[in-house]
Amino acid sequence: MRVEQIAVFLENKSGRLAEITAALAGAGINIRALSVADTADFGILRLIVDDVARARQVLKDGGFTVGITNVIAVEVDDKSGGLASVLKSIDQAGINVEYMYAFVNKSGENAVLIFRFDDMDRAITALQEGRFSLLSGAQICSL
Repeated sequence: MRVEQIAVFLENKSGRLAEITAALAGAGINIRALSVADTADFGILRLIVDDVARARQVLKDGGFTVGITNVIAVEVDDKSGGLASVLKSIDQAGINVEYMYAFVNKSGENAVLIFRFDDMDRAITALQEGRFSLLSGAQICSL
């Protein structure tokens, strides 16, 4: 099960992240998860939002370079070893993690791990065989 994620390329300068979040807030778009990676010159903001198409258009209209990528969301118990068990399954299948980030909706319940793998189809198969719970974008937004 794949989840659409927005990737925004932004200059690494003061206020750019605030501009993006203000544009999305002004359009009534809810950010459910995010990650920021940066270099000296630019950053990549990765977002999971409740309305991907609208968010993409709002950001493009605001002059931002926007792409859509697919990621996999895995729900695990919010306890020691949750991430390790997922990564063990992925490692045993010979799959590489390109990047990941995570969030917890309520401490002590479940955590959601967001992954981009080098082979998304094999990763889905390995995770399903490991009986991990994969979430859709709608399920993430309903948390």
